[in-house]
Amino acid sequence: MKYFHTIPQGSGLLPLADEACQLLAFAKLNLEAGQSYEGETGEREILLVALSGKAELEVGGRKFAPIGGRPSVFAGSPHSVYLPRGQRFRVRALTRFEAALPSAPSDLETEPYEIRPEQVSTGRWGTLNFTRQFREILVEPDGRPASRLIVGETITPSGNWSTYPPHKHETAQGSEVFHEEMYYFRISSPEGWGLTRHYSPERGYDQTYVVKDETLLSIPHGYHTYVSAPGYTGYYLWFLAGDGRRQGVRFDPDLAWVQKTVGMV
Repeated sequence: MKYFHTIPQGSGLLPLADEACQLLAFAKLNLEAGQSYEGETGEREILLVALSGKAELEVGGRKFAPIGGRPSVFAGSPHSVYLPRGQRFRVRALTRFEAALPSAPSDLETEPYEIRPEQVSTGRWGTLNFTRQFREILVEPDGRPASRLIVGETITPSGNWSTYPPHKHETAQGSEVFHEEMYYFRISSPEGWGLTRHYSPERGYDQTYVVKDETLLSIPHGYHTYVSAPGYTGYYLWFLAGDGRRQGVRFDPDLAWVQKTVGMV
């Protein structure tokens, strides 16, 4: 099973071919100024997260314009639009425009809505050299309607670790809740890199991947963690789908003492 991917490059909608996750899917939308893309959500809910540039979006008889505006994912909170199931939509780029489109199956009937940058919850997780900044976009208990999707962003400073101690969320046991997850990575410079470790003693795999700009880790199960190489800032869009929208994890028992010792939030 392949868990680590390089995102296709080009113009238009670029879906990721992933067989590891059964619920989650990902696509990247790249448009030059003046270009448009039309699509439909089908039986899925989609959160369109503007990565860079500006666009206008029409869905469900509503127009959201402009959306986006930040020059890159490292320059502030995102502007997003929730696209419900059963909707046609059209995106027209006002400048060069990049967007991420994570999606999951949905049976929720609701209206499209936007999540403006000032509505994104921000803060810091961790301490010492595993401090990182989070941006919670679509995360309970924000009160926004969604069927399965949970979505946010993390900025990992130079040389720092994220998702540490490593955790998993693959079974309903104790406080752990089943959720698939994906990490879509960007790096602050084209030559930059990081490392991500994805492992499962129970399932017999332990893999470490070199994270470059425009890569993705698919996490249907297993512990996971990430570190940025010194000199480079890492970004990842994280999104989950599984049993409800309340999150619950289990830390690697060999490393969970770090969580208790430092009083990590």
